[in-house]
This record gives sequence, structure tokens and C-alpha cells, in this order.
Amino acid sequence: MNRYPLWKYILLITVTVIGILFALPNLYPSQPALQVKATALDRPINNRILEKIKTSLSAKGLEVESIENKSNDKILIRFNSPDTQLEAAEVIKSTLGKDFSTALNLAPATPKWLRSLNPMNLGLDLRGGVHFLMEVDMKSAIDKALSRSSEEFRTLLREKKISYLGVKRVKDYLLIQFKNEEFRDKARQELKRQYRNEIEFSDVDTPKGAGLKAQLTQTNINNTKRFALQQNITTLRKRVNELGVSEPIIQQQGLERIVVQLPGVQDPTQAKTILGTTATLEFRLVDEGNDPYAAQASGRIPPGDKLFKERNGNPILLKRRVMLTGDYITNATAGFDQRDNRPMVSIVLDGKGSKLFAKATGANVQKLMGVVFIEHKTDIKKMPDGTIKKTTKVEKEVINVARIQEQLSKRFQITGLDTPQESHNLALLLRAGALAAPVYIVEERTIGPSLGADNIKAGFKSVVIGFILVLIFMAVYYRLFGLVANLALTLNLVLIVAILSMLQATLTLPGIAGIVLTVGMAVDANVLIYERIKEELRNGLTPQAAINSGYEKAFSTIADANITTLIAAIVLYGMGTGPIKGFAITLAIGIVSSMFTAIVGTRAIINLIYGGKKDLKKLSI
Repeated sequence: MNRYPLWKYILLITVTVIGILFALPNLYPSQPALQVKATALDRPINNRILEKIKTSLSAKGLEVESIENKSNDKILIRFNSPDTQLEAAEVIKSTLGKDFSTALNLAPATPKWLRSLNPMNLGLDLRGGVHFLMEVDMKSAIDKALSRSSEEFRTLLREKKISYLGVKRVKDYLLIQFKNEEFRDKARQELKRQYRNEIEFSDVDTPKGAGLKAQLTQTNINNTKRFALQQNITTLRKRVNELGVSEPIIQQQGLERIVVQLPGVQDPTQAKTILGTTATLEFRLVDEGNDPYAAQASGRIPPGDKLFKERNGNPILLKRRVMLTGDYITNATAGFDQRDNRPMVSIVLDGKGSKLFAKATGANVQKLMGVVFIEHKTDIKKMPDGTIKKTTKVEKEVINVARIQEQLSKRFQITGLDTPQESHNLALLLRAGALAAPVYIVEERTIGPSLGADNIKAGFKSVVIGFILVLIFMAVYYRLFGLVANLALTLNLVLIVAILSMLQATLTLPGIAGIVLTVGMAVDANVLIYERIKEELRNGLTPQAAINSGYEKAFSTIADANITTLIAAIVLYGMGTGPIKGFAITLAIGIVSSMFTAIVGTRAIINLIYGGKKDLKKLSI
């Protein structure tokens, strides 16, 4: 009685060893570090670049802990202090220039033999970093939807050969003007068939004749706002990935706002630059028949054209009609053209975009096409009366001009780029996608490493105090059995940390609260078992029989209690957000690991101590 087969001991030892190994990296604090990454395909980080970095840092008297090659285009430089890290960042930026990006970060200081195992990630409240609350400009999203509908109306009416005088924006709707009611009736019939549930059409009279009022339905407006919010979240997440931030939090708050939390990022200026850039792309035909310099000098723009500037400052005339926007791009990769080995960008469109682009390019083969980069810069000022004043400035420039060689559809290439760096940057921009609507930062908070350290210290202290009090109580009240329960509780904590490290989960202050709660709950199973053993002893059973009966009969009660708590944790994770999820994760992991250590772990040790002893008279319980 009370003997385990060999495989159960092997299982327990294996789990314990693996748990200790994965938990060990968390004993080492993080070091200030710089992540240097090449932004150009033709500028990898080689030995010459490394020597350049070392020489520049040495000239400033800055000591480097170590330099690690993460990949062909990325290195990690460790320092002994945050002050050295900040000085080194400025030195490296000025030394390497725009071909390389430098990001402040924190790297685990684990020894080399443990570097293959990663510690668990620490959240913003523990590690420090930046917190942004961003608001989506929903008015711009609606305006953009109306502008897109305006272009689509013109295209459809031309295809159906329905004569119209013009389409113009009036407040929150579009006004389509016709010569007479006959053309208006035909247009209404075609447009209603195409935009059945998206746009409401009604007849109006205008000074020029018959008019058709087109207004977005409330359902369409709600869908547009919802899409703008979700699209912006997706785009911001892609942009944050370029920062190399581990476990960023980007989530919706309310109907028009987005929360962005970047743990470990100590340079909010760089983060604001990446997040605050509200950029879109447009593909337009180049007007090759008119002189852009003459148009710029006279101020007279040919009908149907718009005057833009290229990056070199030269003027260029593009057609007013937009062929395609960056909203339809799903993927973009940089490479080289197989014909002449020149830099190019390969682009993939979605279904709707491929149809629109096929029509537009099929009719304009061998004509020049310009790619316009449009950036919205929002300036926020707090007025004396406490109100917020937003000023949005729109900057437009032509970043690329290429000739359409053939009809383009879902996949096509942009050539005519000067350098691989230009193609690489353009691909990154297209791949990240354009924001569906401008966003602006309404709240910014920077949590320094000192605050994060204080939070870690407070959370760690709470776990230690709760842990020690439970150990003392169990040792005093249950004697040897209490010491066994304490071993199981220690293993439980190790396994929780190990599992969080394996999953690369993010630990936050609510997560620490879940661990503290788990410490108290972890001994519940042992208390139930030990009290059952004491009851069986009072009922006259032998010590061996009491041990066996205690573990067997208490199992169903333990399972019921823990499963109900586990269900609550799952519901909290499924329905909660942010801190609630952090609490639920650690609580769920703690419940599962505590059941294993309390039932399997303590039974294995008790069996080693008491199992097989026929003359056992008394238990230390």
C-alpha cells in the first residue's frame, strides 16, 4: 500500500527539472540594451559596421557589456547602466545615419548557457515603457468613404453611358446633377442596384436641372467607423513590430479610441513618429501632354489635373482621378527585376482592388503612373479655456513614377526605383498598410524603469510574504506533512513561472495578484487531504490505510473546487480585457499546477517516507 510505480517518479522528476530550467532565466535582471537594425537590403551589418560602432563608442568613453549578432541585419548591444545606454544611442545614430535604426530596449542578463531559454515578459507596469491613448478621426473616415463613392459613381455612370453634369460634395452627402429627369431616373435605377444597402438615394431639384442626393445609410456609417477602427489597430500593430517591441498591447477602447502600450520602449519620440504617421498611398496617371513647370509658374492647372511635387522638388502633373489607393494592398515585398536586375517592389491586391486596377491599367498601357505618398500631421494644442484644438496638415509628394508595361491585376511590380533601399522602404510602407483614418495622440504617459522596478519590488514582496506565512502555518499545524506540502507549494511557484516563460506570456501587476491568490489556494488541496487522513485515523484506520483513504476520498472534492475556479478563470480571460486577462492567465496556470503538485507531488514524497512500512504506528500530522 502507498507505493508509486517507477514511471510516476520519473514523470515528477522530469517535470521538476524542466520547470527549474525554464524558471531559472527569471532570476537574472534585465540589462539596458540597444537594438541596431539595418533598414536597407544592401547594407547588412558586417564586421566593418561592427568596428565602426565599437570605435565610435570607445571614442566617447562608453563601455559595452557585449555585442550579439541576432541576424544578418540586426545586433544587440548590452550596457551596464541606462545612462550609458542613452548616450550610446545618440552616438550610434549619428555614426550610422539613416541606413540603420536604433531602438532602446531591455535584454535579459542570463548567462550564455541559458540564453536559449527566455524569461517571461514583463508588462508596462513592471518593465516601464510608454502608453499612448489614440483617437481615430471618424469624420475623416466618413469623408474618405464619400470621396471613394464619388469616384465609383463617376465610373459606373460612364460605363452605363448615362450622361451627368457632375458629382459634388454637399455637407454630409453627395449631389449628382443631370440635364433632365430621364437621365436621373436611369442613374437612380443603376445606382440603387449597385448600392442597395449602403447608400440612400433621393430626388432633389437643382438650378441646373434634376439632381440625385446620395447619403450613406446609418448602417454603412457604423460599418465604416468599425472598419476604420479595426484597420487602424491592424496597421498600428504592424508598425509596432518594426520597433522590435516584445508583447506590445494594442487594443480598442470605446468606439473611437485605441490604447497602445509598448513595454521596454524608453524612447517615446521614436514610437510617436512611427505611430503618429498617418499615411496613405494613391496611384494616379501622369499627364505627359502638359508642362508641369509652366503650370507651376502660371498657377493655371489643366482641367482634370492636379499639381504635385516629387521628392527632388520637381513639379509633376497627375490626373485628378485616382486609379487605386493603398487600402487594397494586402502584401508587398522588395526585390530585383529579372529583366535588368533593377530594384522593384512586388505588390499583391485584394479581390476588389485587382478588378479596379485591371480596368484602370488595361486602358492605359505604356503610360506613366505616379505613386503619391500622403501624410496627415495632426497638431494638438490645449487652449487657455481647457479645450483641445486639433490642426491637421496634409503633405503630399510623389515617391515613385513608373511606366505601365501591361494590364495589371492582383499581382504587379513597381519599377523605376533608384536604389534597393528605396524599394525596401516602399515595400515596408505598403506592407504595413495605410491607416483607414487619421489618428492623433490624446494622452501620453512614460513609465520609467525606476517605477517599473518599484512595482516589481512591491509585487515580489507580496508574493514572498504570502508564501512565507503559508509555509509557517503548514509546518506548525501539520508537522512533517506540512513540510511536504511546503515543498509542493515551492514547486508550484516554480512551475507557474516556468509555464509563463514557456508561453512567453506577459506578467503584469494583476498577474502577480493571481499568483498571490494561487499561493493561498495551492495548499487547499493538501489541507483537505490531511484533514481527511486525520479523520480516518480517528475512525480507527491504520496509518497506511488512512493515508490511502485520505488521498482517494479527497480527490473528488479537490477536483470539484478547482474545476469551478478554473471555469471562472476561463470566463474572465474570454470576456475580460488587459489586466483582467493577466489575472486570469496566472490564476488558471496556478490552479492546474497546484493540482499536479498537491496530488501527485505530495503523494510521491509521502509514499517515499511511509510507503511499505508494515509496523507504522504513528503519522507526523
